[in-house]
Amino acid sequence: MALDREKVIAAAVELLDEGGLDGLTLRRLADRLGVRAPTLYWHVKDKAALITALAEAILSDLRDLRRPAAGEQWDDWLIGVAERLRTAMIAHPDGARVVSAAPLSETLAGVSELAIRSLFTHGLPLRQARLTVLVMVRFTIGHVLDEQSPRPADPFDVDAFTERHPTLVAAIGDYLLDGRTADDLFRDAVRVIVSR
Repeated sequence: MALDREKVIAAAVELLDEGGLDGLTLRRLADRLGVRAPTLYWHVKDKAALITALAEAILSDLRDLRRPAAGEQWDDWLIGVAERLRTAMIAHPDGARVVSAAPLSETLAGVSELAIRSLFTHGLPLRQARLTVLVMVRFTIGHVLDEQSPRPADPFDVDAFTERHPTLVAAIGDYLLDGRTADDLFRDAVRVIVSR
């Protein structure tokens, strides 16, 4: 079976899903494909190119993104875009690390282009549209980076933390009181970003 770029990227996604970004090396990828590492350079020129290709694979579900429907509010639409971006990244271990390390992602640039144009068409000044989309994208990547970060293995002293940060703990408890989830927290935070 002939090796092609699609097979290389599919195998790289498998390795990412199995061991995160730190578990993905060109040597492991070559082993997975049953080839020697130099063979990979015919399909991806270096690890940076591989990361960009991985980001494109992770974000592939956003390629069919469409502008807001007639009558749809731009802020509701943009929150939906942010949710789709989060969902795409969170589906893969270290998905946000991969996307953040691929600044030349065509898919992410396409999402930003469509979002800026949509907001501008809905009456936002171009500068405000650009800044709103920029903050939404960077917040979403940062939020998922936090969600996917390993937590300390050391025991956590809840009582001591509560004593030092009573208002923070009360605010967290108040927010979660009505059964709100991590998805709700993300959506509500993005709503703060896009609120008019």
